[in-house]
Order: sequence, then structure tokens, then C-alpha cells
Amino acid sequence: MKKIPVWGLLLAVVIVAGGCSKESEKLNFYNWVTYIPDDVRQDFETETGIEIVLEEFASNEEMYAKLKAGGAGYDVTIPSGDFVSIMIREGMLEKIDMSRVPNFKHLDPEFLAKIEFDPGNQYSVPFFAGAAGITVNTRQVPDFEKSWKIFYREDLRGRMTMLDDMREVMGDALKFLGYSVNTRNPEELEQAKKVVGDWRDRIVKFDAETFGPAFARGEFWVVQGYVENVFTELEESMAENAEFFIPEEGGPMYLDSMVILKGAKNIDAAYRFINFIQRPDINARIADFLTIPSLNLEARKLMKEQTAYSYEDLKRCEFKEDLGKDVELYDEIWHEIRIGM
Repeated sequence: MKKIPVWGLLLAVVIVAGGCSKESEKLNFYNWVTYIPDDVRQDFETETGIEIVLEEFASNEEMYAKLKAGGAGYDVTIPSGDFVSIMIREGMLEKIDMSRVPNFKHLDPEFLAKIEFDPGNQYSVPFFAGAAGITVNTRQVPDFEKSWKIFYREDLRGRMTMLDDMREVMGDALKFLGYSVNTRNPEELEQAKKVVGDWRDRIVKFDAETFGPAFARGEFWVVQGYVENVFTELEESMAENAEFFIPEEGGPMYLDSMVILKGAKNIDAAYRFINFIQRPDINARIADFLTIPSLNLEARKLMKEQTAYSYEDLKRCEFKEDLGKDVELYDEIWHEIRIGM
């Protein structure tokens, strides 16, 4: 065997170690179902050499419960504003070093000024804002009001679903009644409980995961949920017979933000990913995929698709706030609604 000088062995060890380090670089990402297109994730991996290990959740409650139960190893997740507030209070998040997110400069300052759950964005970087609405199969349901009243229709019994999401569904009922989605008033919550109970009797189920594919298969004709979860499932011919709208009464509005979890082991990868997502060309591609408006001013100029709704539509909606201990009022009512199924 040919002898290798000692310096050569040392160099080989350095090269191998460096190579292994690069190959093992990864990002553990806990994301909403169908929220970032596969090709964007693949482009990030190709450009950076960082592998994205993806797991998905269907609601903030599911995400939070898993993390609180000891679900470890995630670096980045995307909670909605009320849960960002909860996670800040409970010490679950790392502070954001904005010097490592230069693309933050592209975010709409007018919108940033409205953020109350994390003033100054010390712990979060906005991803997208929007609202759940209703998608209707117009071939099967040609006539309808753009209102939550649709869930009272007897002729659609057994053909509708609503989200399995306490704050969303309760918020819908509260806005339908003219109340705040953040009310703590027991009387108003009892009225909302009655409304949701009436809707529950007409829908097939509360569903936060399969309503998009089921709508695409024609199983359901009216589904409440996020537009991206439905239209990404539809072939072009069926999309022509699907209409999404935010009800005239409004509803809860969300701002989902990227956060780095306390104790994250892949901090550098986390920052590179967050900054990548706010790169205008990348953000525009995500917005086109989701068919929702972008918060990134430069990305708006690059978008190619028409959005399913505008920020004007969102003006009749309301941000969900962290309810603190008062969330127990909602938990109790939601439990009663669910066991009544």
C-alpha cells in the first residue's frame, strides 16, 4: 500500500469532515399542510445544500400541542399571530436577529405597523396574511348568498364541511352575529354556540385536512377553509366551476409568521430559509401558488396569478388575539359542540 505523508492524512481528514458537515446540514421544518410549493423547497435545497426535513400540521392547536408535549427537534414553524403571542409568553421562541434577514426590508411597513402580537417583530417574520372563506361548487350550487347563512341550507345537508378549528368556526359564528372574534362575553359565546350547533347538524364533519381533495372529488359541494387547500387540488376544468369568497359578515383573519423555536440546533439554516422565503422572486412564486396577496412589496410586482381575494376583502375581518385564560371559555363550548356530533 502506498504510504501517505502525515500532512496528507490530516488534509484528508479535514476534507472528509468538511464534506460530512455539509452533507448533514439540514432544516427541521414544521409547516401547515400545503403551504409552500415543493419546487420552492427543492430550489432552497439545491441553492444551499441544506436538506429540509418536513412535517406538517393542520391547525395551530395541533402544532402547539405537539410542541408542548415534547415534540422536539424542529427549527422553524409558522404559527398564526395569536399563537406567536402565546409562544413568546411561554419562552418557546428564539429572538430574531434581523441583520440575518436582510429581505425583511421588502415587507409592507403599513402592514407591519398593525402587528400587536409581536411589536417590532422581535420574535417573528411575517409569512402571509389572509382569511379562511368558503368554496362552492357552482355547477352543483349555482345560486347562493356570499354569507355564513349557506351553512343553514337544508338542500345542502350532507354536502358541506367546516374547519376542525375552534377559533375559526367560533369566530365565524361570532362575526355572523355581529360580535368580535375575540369576545369574552359568555352570553355572546352561548349565542355563537347555538349558531355553530345548527351548522354542525347540516355539515358532514369538521375537517381541517381532507376537505380540499374531497371537494376536488365532488364529495362535498361547499367547504369552509383556506383557498390554497382547495384550489391546489383542482384540475383546471373543475377550477372553472369553483368559487371562493370571504363571507360578507367577515370572519377571523390570520397573520402567519415564521419563528425559530427555542433550542433549535440548525440556527444558520433557519435564518437562510427565512431570508430565502422573503426573497421577492421566491415570495411571488409562493403567493401565486396560494393565490393570495403578498406582504412583500417587491414580490407583488412579480406575481403572475390573480389572487382569490384582496386586502380590501380582509377589511371586514378581524385578527384573532391571544385570549389568555379566557380561552377556557372557548374550549368548553367547543368540546360541547364536538361531543354533540
